[in-house]
Amino acid sequence: MPVATTQRVENNTADSLERRFDEQLESNINKYAGAGIEEIDQRLRELDSEWNIERIIEIEAPTMIGLGAVLGATVNRSWFALSAMAASMVILHNMQGWYPMLPLFRRLGIRTQNEIEQERSALRALRGDYRAYQSQTRH
Repeated sequence: MPVATTQRVENNTADSLERRFDEQLESNINKYAGAGIEEIDQRLRELDSEWNIERIIEIEAPTMIGLGAVLGATVNRSWFALSAMAASMVILHNMQGWYPMLPLFRRLGIRTQNEIEQERSALRALRGDYRAYQSQTRH
């Protein structure tokens, strides 16, 4: 049965790694709490180019599928199993959020889009992006 899209990866990440990502977020926000707009803008640009876990999987899985196909066609037919396994793992990830390489990718610090967006939203608040909205809602 499919699980909620927004928490699939987090639900399949060790609690210790989740705490590490939370601590990283808090540390990043504290670092920029007293920063100027230019520094915050630079960090937001960095976040724009940060690869999230889904993007990593979207590169890694087809690479394994292609590698299995090429090796199966040129070296030994048993390499086709790599393609089949990688394709089935993408389906499993899509349905359940689990992926064989997920623990490694998370240990390497690869964040989810939601985790990246939490930092982006906090930085925008620090920059003052929501002030106009706050004053409108008070009237």
